[in-house]
Amino acid sequence: MLTLAELTRYMHRLEDDLHTYERKYGILSETFYASYQAGEEPADDAWVLDWGDWAGAYTLWLERKAQYQALLETYHQQMPLMAVIEKAARREPLQGEPIAVAA
Repeated sequence: MLTLAELTRYMHRLEDDLHTYERKYGILSETFYASYQAGEEPADDAWVLDWGDWAGAYTLWLERKAQYQALLETYHQQMPLMAVIEKAARREPLQGEPIAVAA
């Protein structure tokens, strides 16, 4: 189970990895991933390992983003969104946290 704060930290670490690849290859992860999903091969064989790692990081980021949104929606059903933000900013536990979210 991951809390909202843990999901946020994890997503930031993944984003750091994604930004490294984006700077290296000069395109956004979303653009790269569409090409990767379409089965396009890298022009340079030296890029193959990077592309596998990049696709894996982006896939995890998408999964964590979906988990974050689902958890946030659960909290938003319990309290106004501003209350969720205020509690998160103050590092206060949210009611019932952690809610079951697959890790």
